[in-house]
Amino acid sequence: MSKPLFNEFEPVSAKQWKQKIQFDLKGADYNDTLVWNTNEAIAVKPFYHSDDFKEFPPPSNTKATGWKICQTIFVTDVEKSNLKALDAIARGAENIRFIIPSEAISTDDLLKNIDLSSTPIHFELQFLSPEFSKKLAVIPAKAGIYIHNDIIGHLAKTGNWFHDLNDDFSKFRAVVNQTNSFSVDVSLYQNAGANMVQQLAYALAQANEYLNHLENNKSLNVIFKVSIGTNYFFEIAKLRALRLLWETLASEYQIHSDCHIFATPTKRNKTLYDYNTNMLRTTTECMSAILGGANTISNLPYDAIYHKDNEFGDRIARNQLLVLKHESYFDKVNNPSDGTYYIESLTNQLAEKALALFKHMEANGGFLKQLKDDTIQRKIKESAAKEQSQFDAGEEVLLGTNKHPNPNDTMKDDLELYPFVKTNPRKTLIEPVIEKRLAENIEQQRLKEEN
Repeated sequence: MSKPLFNEFEPVSAKQWKQKIQFDLKGADYNDTLVWNTNEAIAVKPFYHSDDFKEFPPPSNTKATGWKICQTIFVTDVEKSNLKALDAIARGAENIRFIIPSEAISTDDLLKNIDLSSTPIHFELQFLSPEFSKKLAVIPAKAGIYIHNDIIGHLAKTGNWFHDLNDDFSKFRAVVNQTNSFSVDVSLYQNAGANMVQQLAYALAQANEYLNHLENNKSLNVIFKVSIGTNYFFEIAKLRALRLLWETLASEYQIHSDCHIFATPTKRNKTLYDYNTNMLRTTTECMSAILGGANTISNLPYDAIYHKDNEFGDRIARNQLLVLKHESYFDKVNNPSDGTYYIESLTNQLAEKALALFKHMEANGGFLKQLKDDTIQRKIKESAAKEQSQFDAGEEVLLGTNKHPNPNDTMKDDLELYPFVKTNPRKTLIEPVIEKRLAENIEQQRLKEEN
């Protein structure tokens, strides 16, 4: 063919498409019939067009070909954790995340026989210690060492500082000077019920609190730990918007760095009953993470909410990512979401709304002040209550739980972990942000009714 096929057709404008749709609706209202609104106050249209953009967004700089499969290991026994890491690497894991509960852990023994030239290691520390962080920072690892240490995230989750505000920030600055990095745990807010605009704004505001306490750090490496929900296209846009927001904030501080996004599926929509459905949920959530440009993805085992850590659950979770990478070819195309009118529009709207909320928070004292005033907690609880009411009314569907439940499904004898919100009365400086799954109330009632 001497001429491209589509030169045979006249272009059709967005206005012409809308007129055609309105004609086919035969009098029904276009907005009432086909436009729906999300909890983020975003109106989703039935079609998107290049006319929606005054200026089309430039290509993103993420590389879907570079995402890595991560195995998460909570370290209780160093020798067993080391063997588990080696086994996971042999079975396809490309990164390892060690969750370290105390300074007593020997990193030499933990990393024994792991090829640090090809396997990046993430250390998520549940304590604050410049001395321990310094030991990690000097580990000769060509592939990279990532240290997750988030003092504000700890405050939000537990209600208390590690020690106190001044001591924590003093040690935090020492850690950043040693590692040239810090992390922000956004997953807490998603798992507690925050909507996407809130998650993005809180991530930006929390990072801003850290940058306000740092000096002369022009090439920081920032890690955002993000939970991915079930709203497929919106979650893709959320990660893309996060990068745009970080670029905006970093440019204000004249920091030259991209952020590292560590993604994991949310716990909020996971269920106790019909638990195999969790595998479908985590698969689509990992797909969103890949297409959204996450750097590292650690899948959530289908039985994580009620079973202790086990080889079968870990293997299935890892294999889901292996299938996406090696059989579904989710690592073959860079920036696959670029140029998609719908996703580009969602990205812009989420970023704009999150930036507006961030500016409002800063004008009212910033993230820490609003956390201490319980403003953040109240806003998250309002968002969570709205989502919970939608779930209770059947508008938000979890298959096998509030739609098409199997009445013969029993779980009472299979619980190795307590799968609901735990109450632990203690004195706290602020009200902690509490993670809670949507299905908890229904599941507790069903457990009571089991024979």
